[in-house]
Amino acid sequence: MKEEDILLKKLGKENSFKVPDGYFENLTSEIMNKLPEKEKVAFKEEPVSTWTRLKPLLYMAAMFVGAALIIRVASADHKPATADDVAVTEVDTEVVVSDEMIDVAVDRAMLDDYSLYVYLSDASVE
Repeated sequence: MKEEDILLKKLGKENSFKVPDGYFENLTSEIMNKLPEKEKVAFKEEPVSTWTRLKPLLYMAAMFVGAALIIRVASADHKPATADDVAVTEVDTEVVVSDEMIDVAVDRAMLDDYSLYVYLSDASVE
């Protein structure tokens, strides 16, 4: 507090910054008078060609045709594998899995009990 008192004693409590009288009353009008006049920009309307109008529609049609082709190829009926094509026997498909490995797999899959039940019941129906 001593430093503040010393400074107040030297400088006083008067505001040393002063604004001329009527400065803010005319400030807006003076600034607006100093600004250059705004030029109006005239836009020229160009005729729109048929191609410019049809281009977005053709692009959209091409997108839908491409999506339909991708879906058709992805969902094409593939011939089912016959017993001759499959080299795996039933003995090879049986794998012994410990309970610890199952617990880790279920934890990492982030399945709750109901989801796991639904998944296993759907698998047993097939």
